[in-house]
Amino acid sequence: MGRRRSVWSRIRLTSLRLRLVVVFGLVALTAAVSASGIAYWLNREAVLTRAQDAVLRDFQQEMRNRASALPAHPTQEQLQRTAGQMANSSQRFSVLLVAEDSGGRTVTGNSDLGTFTLDDVPSSLRTAVNRRQPGSSGEKPTYHLYWQRIVEDGRPYLVGGARVVDGGPTGYMLKSLEPEAKDLNSLAWSLGIATALALVGAALLAQAAATTVLKPVHRLGIAARRLGEGKLDTRLRVSGTDELAELSRTFNRTAEALEKKVADMSSREEASRRFVADMSHELRTPLTAITAVTEVLEEELDAETGSVDPMIEPAVRLVVSETRRLNDLVENLMEVTRFDAGTARLVLDHVDLADQITACIDARAWLDAVELDAERGLMANLDPRRLDVILANLIGNALKHGGSPVRVAVRTDGEDLLIQVRDHGPGIPEEVLPHVFDRFYKASASRPRSEGSGLGLSIAMENAHIHGGGITAANSPEGGAVFTLRLPRDASSLVEDGGDRADGGPGGDGEAADAGEGGER
Repeated sequence: MGRRRSVWSRIRLTSLRLRLVVVFGLVALTAAVSASGIAYWLNREAVLTRAQDAVLRDFQQEMRNRASALPAHPTQEQLQRTAGQMANSSQRFSVLLVAEDSGGRTVTGNSDLGTFTLDDVPSSLRTAVNRRQPGSSGEKPTYHLYWQRIVEDGRPYLVGGARVVDGGPTGYMLKSLEPEAKDLNSLAWSLGIATALALVGAALLAQAAATTVLKPVHRLGIAARRLGEGKLDTRLRVSGTDELAELSRTFNRTAEALEKKVADMSSREEASRRFVADMSHELRTPLTAITAVTEVLEEELDAETGSVDPMIEPAVRLVVSETRRLNDLVENLMEVTRFDAGTARLVLDHVDLADQITACIDARAWLDAVELDAERGLMANLDPRRLDVILANLIGNALKHGGSPVRVAVRTDGEDLLIQVRDHGPGIPEEVLPHVFDRFYKASASRPRSEGSGLGLSIAMENAHIHGGGITAANSPEGGAVFTLRLPRDASSLVEDGGDRADGGPGGDGEAADAGEGGER
């Protein structure tokens, strides 16, 4: 199958070349065949007419000089002798003389001793020869010379006949046209060879033309492929002033503009990413202090002494919740920055999936709201921390936006793992499905704020991608949303291809993103 694909690939790559060769060949073949056919027809007519005129002229002369000298009723010996004399002319044809003797009997004289008889003369020709033609006023009726070409046993012949006026003998001649036929066959072979050579020359010319035209196109295709692979410094060497040269110049201008555009965009993106990373790091120090203060305030709120003034208690609780939300947002932004910078790495471990999912649910006190359908002893070589982030976001998102109970099912599909998280809520609107994994996406403009950062599902997808997997979102026919996580059972090849193993969190630093941070439904 691979060999077949490569053959078809070559045919597709050279299809334009083949079309050029075929078109050139057809044009050359049509022109050569037409010219050869016309040349053959003209030469054939010229050769046959020249030979025919010479034979008929000689035969007519012999009829006038010898046959007309015979008596009105000659004997067979006289006819035989005259026929032999007539056959010795320069054209060397066979002669048959027919007449009536004095007794009214039909006698014949044959120059070839009986090999040329009246049976060899077509009846239509005999009728035409014996037909008397009316003469002009005051003149006697005359007879004309007639001829016809025939083929016997595959050999061409010329048959002619004439009659002497005033009751003389009737003469017929038979001349073989085989020498002329051989000459015409040689001419046909020569024209055929010339046609074949013209066809070969046209094919070579088409090949040369195709090479001249397609080589720049081929170079342009290679350059476009390199450009598509991200090698934006690709340029074409330009020579000449034709259309292909202008196309190469246009390609170079386009590549140059694209390189500049991409460089500007990369610069802005790098600056934006650096700003987010710097901002996140800068915010961590004051957030740490604020978090410590809010923890103290929260303890005072929960204390039985009631040391917090009831009038400011709602404000204190708002500050505590918003501080936690801001802290989660900063951690998520740092996580996203690591993914964008390509510094996130896997820290693999052999884990039991059922135990891992149970630990994720138990750590967040979701045991009463989640049903687990997972076989014990199903091992996988994954990053347990990143898997916990994925599961926490999917299950937390289902609990927040869907409806209980949330069901988590684990299945295997060949070398892959399928973890399905399904809720019993209203489902996800169809127009929202393509965007649920987008960063900061809000399904409803009327709800621009939520308890989450809007980055959870995006971070979950990035963690799935770094494992070589992915996540899909859909609606169940029975109701509710279904998120399906697909991961390889062994991600060790990704660690070997991606670099050294990290020793800490994502990229070796930072903490896990919290649960339930997906976009709004």
